[in-house]
Amino acid sequence: MESNVKPVPATLLHAAPPYGHILTHEKWRRSPLVQTLKGSVKTIFEEELGVVDFCLSNKTCVLYVSESDMVAGNSYRRNIVRFRNANSGLQAIVIVEKTPLSEQYFSGLQKFVVLELGLTLLPVSTAPEAAQLIAQLVLGENKENPFRRKSQIPGVGKVKAMQLLQRFPSIHQLSGASVHELEPIVGQATAQHITAFFHKQFT
Repeated sequence: MESNVKPVPATLLHAAPPYGHILTHEKWRRSPLVQTLKGSVKTIFEEELGVVDFCLSNKTCVLYVSESDMVAGNSYRRNIVRFRNANSGLQAIVIVEKTPLSEQYFSGLQKFVVLELGLTLLPVSTAPEAAQLIAQLVLGENKENPFRRKSQIPGVGKVKAMQLLQRFPSIHQLSGASVHELEPIVGQATAQHITAFFHKQFT
């Protein structure tokens, strides 16, 4: 199966879709995730994306790791490495379904993706939540993207980020957390920075 994956033509990945549109791998055409995206962003289907699932107009590429990918074995790790290698020079984001069934594999995946490969990892609990996140990435392209590694919350380094991920497994949950909920994990000052950061990004 692995030998059937075609390399992505460089011209395709560097040809950005217009604002409000997303290049989507053909395999997603009838998926619930894409059905949820309809109405918020325009989807352009393409067979020649290789291991990339979604490409945004700001040169961001997304790989989606489903619950079934994680439970089925480690082959998804090879796809993540190929995804990273094929997208040098682009912002590469891995979205992963963190569910009760896949939770036991999440910590290992998180270390692999973030610490070993240096990619951005965004956990979601369902496909509709993933669609909402992807739509936010597409429609928020003209704003500063809070998921980019160069955009950091003041006072939050790797250690605090890992602690926050333990308590708030999705960006949606973290962005909705109150100062009171964040204080025991990161302290009062950083908790205020976090809530101010998300308030500024999403308003």
